[in-house]
Amino acid sequence: MNSWVLFSETCSNRMENGWLTPGPAMFGTESSLSMFLNTLTPKFYVALTGTSSLISGLILIFEWWYFRKYGTSFIEQVSVSHLRPLLGGVDSSSPSNPNTSNGEADSNRQSVSECKVWRNPLNLFRGAEYNRYTWVTGREPLTYYDMNLSAQDHQTFFTCDSDHLRPADAIMQKAWRERNPQARISAAHEALELEDCATAYILLAEEEATTIMEAERLFKQALKAGEGCYRRSQQLQHHGTQYEAQHRRDTNVLVYIKRRLAMCSRKLGRTREAVKMMRDLMKEFPLLSMFNIHENLLESLLELQNYADVQAVLAKYDDISLPKSATICYTAALLKARAVSDKFSPEAASRRGLSTAEMNAVEAIHRAVEFNPHVPKYLLEMKSLILPPEHILKRGDSEAIAYAFFHLQHWKRVEGALNLLHCTWEGTFRMIPYPLEKGHLFYPYPICTETADRELLPMFHEVSVYPKKELPFFILFTAGLCSFTAMLALLTHQFPELMGVFAKAFLSTLFAPLNFIMEKVESILPSSLWHQLTRI
Repeated sequence: MNSWVLFSETCSNRMENGWLTPGPAMFGTESSLSMFLNTLTPKFYVALTGTSSLISGLILIFEWWYFRKYGTSFIEQVSVSHLRPLLGGVDSSSPSNPNTSNGEADSNRQSVSECKVWRNPLNLFRGAEYNRYTWVTGREPLTYYDMNLSAQDHQTFFTCDSDHLRPADAIMQKAWRERNPQARISAAHEALELEDCATAYILLAEEEATTIMEAERLFKQALKAGEGCYRRSQQLQHHGTQYEAQHRRDTNVLVYIKRRLAMCSRKLGRTREAVKMMRDLMKEFPLLSMFNIHENLLESLLELQNYADVQAVLAKYDDISLPKSATICYTAALLKARAVSDKFSPEAASRRGLSTAEMNAVEAIHRAVEFNPHVPKYLLEMKSLILPPEHILKRGDSEAIAYAFFHLQHWKRVEGALNLLHCTWEGTFRMIPYPLEKGHLFYPYPICTETADRELLPMFHEVSVYPKKELPFFILFTAGLCSFTAMLALLTHQFPELMGVFAKAFLSTLFAPLNFIMEKVESILPSSLWHQLTRI
């Protein structure tokens, strides 16, 4: 209180010396302010700061609870939903279809015990493509973990318990387990010296051939040998479990050869021939979905720009009961974006709102991004691509690389598709509930994908991780406000006189600009007019 008396005496001395010339309004303002401040006690400041801290703390608790349950800020949602329309804004967010969302969410919300690694249906050839990359750059595009998984796949698909009955198959059984590439190739040549062995040709086509044409030639020889083994084992498959296992192995070998031959045709520019081979293969072996031949077919049809057939394939495989993939989800989004992307403008959409077709395209993009959030950065060339691995993790960075490596050209071919993706893909993360244990259109995003992708992808690649959901501004604001007011309440309670001096000095400083403006107004306006205005 002594400080305030000293402050008042100083102001009085300055006024007497002519430094301050109080007008009627200024005198009334200062007198009212001084009377109000003199009546305030330290208990008032403690109560004021304590109440402010309590209120901001309650707001913080409510905001945090609402964010944890619904994934958005309550204050932000109210401002966007109610205040923005009053101010003339248009909410361009597309409402989701409740029937589709609920049906797909109920069927897909299942617990995932572990991250399952899948064979990449579009994997490259080791000799003709992966090794060529190593020769040019000196980098290894495949990790040991990825190649080890391929070795396990080869032993599963290309061997059986009866291999010891045929000398060439016995040699190849050891070759598939060999880690040294040169030892595997030497074993394949040794097997071919005994007889025409389909799996030996496969190994040479995959690892020794340095061009696609050479690989295709070896696969054709493998096809001739594989068809003979398949026909013989087909006749004997019902004679016992041993023959049944041998027939299953010969079937896997034949399907693998035909699929790789179709891929050779696709790489050599004979796309229509590749499409025919894939369709025939899917008709001949409809139950062997483990090879995901329909993803090869989709890519080839997109290359031909045969969008009607692409839609027909999606109608069959983009089903609730079937497992999804980035190829399925993003191809469906591309087809819907193709219908509106050439005329899409974000400025026009923000003014008039989204049309039905645009809403469907945006929903499809949101669905695809929720399934695999890593793909857009590769499609938009915000992140550099590398050669895809031989195995991928669904919804992971490895699958995103494999998809973008082959499908980026198809997105570029559709005018405006990448622009639509650029404008809408980040909005997906505002729709996904938080925490991630609650899925939206799909089962929750697995938390183990980052670890598995680091095993599948080479060291020189920076693995993409799931975008973290940032805390809303109002939660951070209320947290800061609550902490600040709580600190003021504590300091006021501990040091009431000192905090009272600070509070009065702060209020005086706060009103200083107003007093300055009043002085300027008094100096400009006539005193009689100003007196009449103050009376009013």
